[in-house]
Amino acid sequence: MHRRLVFEEPVSRAAIWSRRLALFGLTVVALAVLIFRFGQPSLERLAPIAGAYIFVLLAFLLALAAFVRIWQDGHRGIGIAVQAFVLCLLLLAPVAYGGFQLATLPLIADVSTDIAEPPAFSRSRVALAAREGRVPPDVPAERRAAQRQGYPKALPIVLELPAEIAYDIARKASVSLGWQVLEGAAPGGRSGAGRLDAVARSRVLRLVDDITIRIRPRADGSRIDIRSASRLGGFDFGANAKRIAAFEEEVKLLVELR
Repeated sequence: MHRRLVFEEPVSRAAIWSRRLALFGLTVVALAVLIFRFGQPSLERLAPIAGAYIFVLLAFLLALAAFVRIWQDGHRGIGIAVQAFVLCLLLLAPVAYGGFQLATLPLIADVSTDIAEPPAFSRSRVALAAREGRVPPDVPAERRAAQRQGYPKALPIVLELPAEIAYDIARKASVSLGWQVLEGAAPGGRSGAGRLDAVARSRVLRLVDDITIRIRPRADGSRIDIRSASRLGGFDFGANAKRIAAFEEEVKLLVELR
């Protein structure tokens, strides 16, 4: 009786290491994000997240190399390589989307519905304490013009309602969106305008953005202008324009519910 020897092709080492690096990269990215969320936001503290993506990129390249070796030499491990490849794609998708935004959106981190006369941030003790003494700087006129081209829908909100009611609606909209309202002043006084100052945080990294809202009376109602400015970096990846759009939608919803 003769035994038949069966020789199996070895499992691709590139596939094995690609999955290991992909899982390690996922772990490091998750830990770096958690550490950033619960700390003081700064550009320096983003470095660990960027460093974690080095492992993800290496895993992606190893997965590609595994596909080539498996195709050429008949090695096993196609399932392992596919797992690593898909995981890397999921991790790299936000980075790729961010790169697309960087290439297509205006280089700005301060968006206002009034580019000629943007609402001014409060300099009261309460507001300055919440912003850690920081007042968002004025944006040059040419950059405001670029904002209009990049975000043409960031326009004033005009309501056929008295300014006092518009102020209440703006405050309710801010709270509904989860913003921390720092202080407010109802319309009236010498200028006739009302204002609200608030702070918002992003969902994932908990980045802090400053918001100020101005409510002015008009002969036929009122006008609401909002300005949203990021504290970190000179590019906001469209976050401030999205926030303004969400505020407008919430205001319209509250007007319809009256």
